[in-house]
Amino acid sequence: MSQHFVRVRFAPSPTGPLHLGGIRTALYNYLFAKRHGGTFILRIEDTDRKRFVSNSESYILETLKWCHIEPDEGVGYGGPYFPYYQSKRWNIYRFYINQLLEKGYAYYAFDTDLDLDKKRKEYNDRGLIFSYNYKIRMDMNNSLTMTKEQLDAKLQSCYSYVIRFKIQPGEKLNMYDLIRGNIIVDTDYLDDKILLKSDGVATYHLANTIDDHLMKITHVLRGEEWLPSMSLHILLYRAFGWIPPHFAHLPLILRKDGKGKISKRNADSLDFPIYPIQWKVPDTQIIIPGYRELGYFPEAFVNMLALLGWNPGIKREIFSLQELINFFSLEKINKSGVYFDLKKANWFNKKYLNKKKEEIFSFLCEELKKRSIFYKKDFLCKIIHLTIDRIHFIHEIWEHSFYFFISPSSYESNFFNKICHQKSIFQLENVKILLSHTSQFTSVNLKPLFQEDQKNRHQIMQLFRLALVGVLKGIDIFMILEMLGKEESIQRVEKLINRIKEKI
Repeated sequence: MSQHFVRVRFAPSPTGPLHLGGIRTALYNYLFAKRHGGTFILRIEDTDRKRFVSNSESYILETLKWCHIEPDEGVGYGGPYFPYYQSKRWNIYRFYINQLLEKGYAYYAFDTDLDLDKKRKEYNDRGLIFSYNYKIRMDMNNSLTMTKEQLDAKLQSCYSYVIRFKIQPGEKLNMYDLIRGNIIVDTDYLDDKILLKSDGVATYHLANTIDDHLMKITHVLRGEEWLPSMSLHILLYRAFGWIPPHFAHLPLILRKDGKGKISKRNADSLDFPIYPIQWKVPDTQIIIPGYRELGYFPEAFVNMLALLGWNPGIKREIFSLQELINFFSLEKINKSGVYFDLKKANWFNKKYLNKKKEEIFSFLCEELKKRSIFYKKDFLCKIIHLTIDRIHFIHEIWEHSFYFFISPSSYESNFFNKICHQKSIFQLENVKILLSHTSQFTSVNLKPLFQEDQKNRHQIMQLFRLALVGVLKGIDIFMILEMLGKEESIQRVEKLINRIKEKI
């Protein structure tokens, strides 16, 4: 493969936000281009104006930027094949479809919706499936069944029409997919797809084929859902006399509940986010958070996404973007669909968290500042060191460290109600005595003091933790004591004693 002539494109439709499948397609195109010293292009395929959503384009650009996989060329970046919007290339498509008409590879079809519905019903009544193909096109209202004079009269009378591709039957079309290998399609089973709609707008099939050729795209990496269209695109290339690009169809990302692939349509029913960054629904202004807003690092998100359908063949799972580029190959992409696992996504984020201690420190300082609390940097850094293994996201640091800064104002109700009796007061009084008589207030010196009463040790430790934290969670209790210091620790024990007394 030539190292300098690889050109790939990511060509989303501006019909809403990108989901995991869409951004993974962009990522694989980016990695493939960079791996081979090629060019990564962004093209907006906006032929479907009815489904156009105004803020989709800015969302696409912002998402690519957040993931650090920005295009070399295309919408927002310029380049020699401007314009990169299909909606601005109508004259180009019209020029090339006229070539197909002249060569006999396409034809005008004047069938109305009523005509088509009638034919479908006729077929349904006979237990058959209607398909506008070589078997029935000669019975339909199209230019193949008209004389030149009749066709000219129709066109001059401004009858509504579409232009269809004329499939030649009787061929076993042999195609090759870089992921799936050889694919053979019998053209007898292909229908005559519409290339130009009645409003004069080119369909995806026509526009995509022409644009890929004119923009010198060498490899088309796209989702598996486009695999059934590959035969039509290959036939279009042949009809134009062009050499087709190499095709690679990526596996679907599946729902773990077995209900098919993830998509924007089923986003509400999923128990995990599917958008890279937040999406504001234009009509309702409802904001749907994405991975960015939920606290995922872009590096972790991209690392996770890369391995969702591709495996470098080694045991490692943590890769920088440059390492992903170095390792990436189409040969290692799965053929079958892959299941998304949120726990695994969280695991990736946790792996990158250890490199983000400065960001965690800044976040913790902000949380303290909101509460007018101030501590020295060394103390905060030690808190981060003690709690970082318990968190997956920066914003979780406060939840796992608040008790170092704030004395409990309330206690976990279920346990508190159970320990509201004289025995608990007696045990806590003994704890207070032990603490007050300890000269070197370190975790190493404190731990042996609580090992004599093994029979009641578990309950005493729970009582002790409730006094210090307010809930039955947190790091090693003796390390909490060391960090709080003798005076603060004793005050918290006394506070719980007084609260129990009030209750009983």
